[in-house]
Amino acid sequence: MLIGVPKEIKDGEYRVGLVPAGVHALQLHGHEVLVEAGAGARVGFADASYEAAGARVARDAAEVWSAQMVVKVKELQEREYALARRDQILFAYLHLAPEPRLLDALLRAGVTGIAYETVTDARGGLPLLAPMSRIAGKLSVQFGAWALQMANGGSGVLLGGVPGVAPAHVTVIGAGSVGANAVRIAVGMGADVTVLDLNGAALAHLEDLYQGRVKTGYSETLSLAEHVAQADLVIGATLSPGKLAPKLISRELLRRMRPGSVLVDVAIDQGGIAETSRPTSFSHPLYVEEGVVHVCVPNMPSAVARTATLALTHATMPYVLELADEGAHAALTRNSGLRAGLQVYGGQLTHRGLAEDLGRPWAAYETIASGMRSA
Repeated sequence: MLIGVPKEIKDGEYRVGLVPAGVHALQLHGHEVLVEAGAGARVGFADASYEAAGARVARDAAEVWSAQMVVKVKELQEREYALARRDQILFAYLHLAPEPRLLDALLRAGVTGIAYETVTDARGGLPLLAPMSRIAGKLSVQFGAWALQMANGGSGVLLGGVPGVAPAHVTVIGAGSVGANAVRIAVGMGADVTVLDLNGAALAHLEDLYQGRVKTGYSETLSLAEHVAQADLVIGATLSPGKLAPKLISRELLRRMRPGSVLVDVAIDQGGIAETSRPTSFSHPLYVEEGVVHVCVPNMPSAVARTATLALTHATMPYVLELADEGAHAALTRNSGLRAGLQVYGGQLTHRGLAEDLGRPWAAYETIASGMRSA
């Protein structure tokens, strides 16, 4: 199979879908890899290192997109919409719920779109989302501490405080991978941390882990409002795989926060948890609404793109090999976890949660594939 690796064009995106070691592994399995010039340069993988591993380097994106499978990181940007084509495997983060125009483009193209963020493992976990969730969770507190600085519109509160001055109040909404890693960094920086969730087991785990250094609470409406209103920094760390993030923070609630407080909405790639959340970029990461500084960068892990690339490609590589070796139909039929990642196929929507959010019809992969074989 011919596998294409394009250069990412999203603002501030420096990650790359395959590293030279992955190219070498694919070549050993008898596959060809076409890498766009400069795709890995910013994270330390020069074109020459890809060529040494057996790849061909393409000078333009259109050549890369002629491949049977395209492996990339972020969802397609508008100028890439026309490059996807029928029967091509697209393996990447797709985040289609907040991007209906992208969904329409992929449906028109007839591409086989498999989203990293909804691929599952044998335990129901999200193995291709987890490494980026860990990174985003850790970075969220760093971004929050930076946004709290006066020069950025923040209230001028130091997360850890100093003797005689209380530390910042940090409220983390969600105790999953993002939230747990945000808690870890916030505690390490000396903040006063509260984490909210509806999962009692996740809260109990954090209580046991931090031995009283972290407060926990159920994410009920009144409790959430109380903790958000008192926070200097709120981290939005909820997850509804493939679906829009729940809107937990209203504009009215934001008005109750002290001016210069900060919201870092890590759930922004699925629409965000606040009514006021909208995607920002590394070029313009901040905006202020209702007196609250918002940080809503959807590709936050790219701030540490080398670490993020290595973590992501370690996780994705077994699936890339499986798709290349077996082809889409065989791999999707055999591997239910990979099938859970399928969001569009043959011009139809195949993810139930996504379809419910957008009010669109959907069909299971098995039904569509069966119809194609019998046609």
